[in-house]
Amino acid sequence: MAATKRSKSKSSATKLFVLDTNVLMHDPTSLFRFDEHDIYLPMMTLEELDNNKKGMSEVARNARQTSRFLDELVVAAGDKIEEGIPLAMRNEFDATGHLFFQTQAITAELPLRLPVGKADNLILGVVLHLQQIYPKREVILVSKDINMRIKARAMGFAAEDYFNDKVLEDTDLLYTGICQLSDGFWDQNSKGMESWQENSRSYYRLTGPECGNMLVNQFVYQEGERPFAAQVREQKAKTIVLEVLKDYSHHKNSVWGITTRNREQNFAMNLLMNPEIDFVTLLGQAGTGKTLLTLAAGLMQTLETKLYSEIIMTRVTVPVGEDIGFLPGTEEEKMLPWMGALEDNLDVLNQTDQEAGDWGRAATRDLIRSRIKVKSLNFMRGRTFINKFLIIDEAQNLTPKQMKTLITRAGPGTKVVCLGNIAQIDTPYLTEGSSGLTYVVDRFKGWSHSGHITLQRGERSRLADYAAEVL
Repeated sequence: MAATKRSKSKSSATKLFVLDTNVLMHDPTSLFRFDEHDIYLPMMTLEELDNNKKGMSEVARNARQTSRFLDELVVAAGDKIEEGIPLAMRNEFDATGHLFFQTQAITAELPLRLPVGKADNLILGVVLHLQQIYPKREVILVSKDINMRIKARAMGFAAEDYFNDKVLEDTDLLYTGICQLSDGFWDQNSKGMESWQENSRSYYRLTGPECGNMLVNQFVYQEGERPFAAQVREQKAKTIVLEVLKDYSHHKNSVWGITTRNREQNFAMNLLMNPEIDFVTLLGQAGTGKTLLTLAAGLMQTLETKLYSEIIMTRVTVPVGEDIGFLPGTEEEKMLPWMGALEDNLDVLNQTDQEAGDWGRAATRDLIRSRIKVKSLNFMRGRTFINKFLIIDEAQNLTPKQMKTLITRAGPGTKVVCLGNIAQIDTPYLTEGSSGLTYVVDRFKGWSHSGHITLQRGERSRLADYAAEVL
């Protein structure tokens, strides 16, 4: 047994974590995320890694990266594998524990009701064996598989999910990009207030206790007889500069014939139409207008103001990152079945010009079609987009690593817009707390060239709104 020699002499305060394969395939750096505690890898975990290393999927890439990490550690340890390999060999992590491999056959007796040959049960057998050898030490199974954790707890083992990849424990705490001002805000924060106008926009400089908690590009509003809505443009200590918003709900400010229908949509349109904002994230359930607003803003700035050369739209096809397969045609034609949302919204946007007539609308549709490119995520790696309006739809199904791959494609003059609903995640092992969309919302908040809005109200139809509420 591999861990015997060191673990008996180790303090019982340090725990021994047995890693399930899915943890390593989800995050290869999980090997180095357990601080001072030790890690144990059953032989079955290595076998499953080997079985999943082939292919171009995210899981296969992670399996190969895990194998590379393990190879580095084993080579550096030489012939001292049985004593435990120090994880502190990689300086970029804070791990100070040791890595142990299963180097001998384990004969722990599992309950008769569990089939012997199944991989999960072999790993549970290893946990049982370790508990028997180190009765005074805490042995914990770490797995992303809920059923595996239930089985372990039913057998009396400690089992945990892998939490390190979670940005937030509770997604109710996720940054919404919106702050409602208190009734006494102006009395408490208007000492020495300055106001001025610049480029037909009104600005206020305020100092006060509430100002210190606000973030750059956060939206603030106040209801009442004189409703107020503004965006935080600067924030230093307890001083902020507010810019009064452009009202896109008014017909004179319509974007490609679209006017906003509620407060959050107006906030979102102010972000989408601002050339200084390079990265926008929009969260919201179905029917809140994420795709329609984004396409309208993209068409306006591509065809009217010529700020961007074209719109590129990509969508996470589930299963994520897999081959788009044997549908006939080009990359664009293969992606079209996934792009029903794009077609539906283009139909709406094409009907906004009532005076054009059928011929005019047909010509407009052809022009729009020539400026919108549909791309598969599979071919994004290594590309650079210059002066493009890049829309990533269904972004909640991306892992943080995939999200980084996509956003770093942006070259000069490119705007990236991520749309999604974290309540609808279809990717295995991704949760609301560990989704790439949650990750970027949390990491980008407060940056002067990014903005986020969580859309609340559905505007699709009274039927859709009622269904979303009661079903």
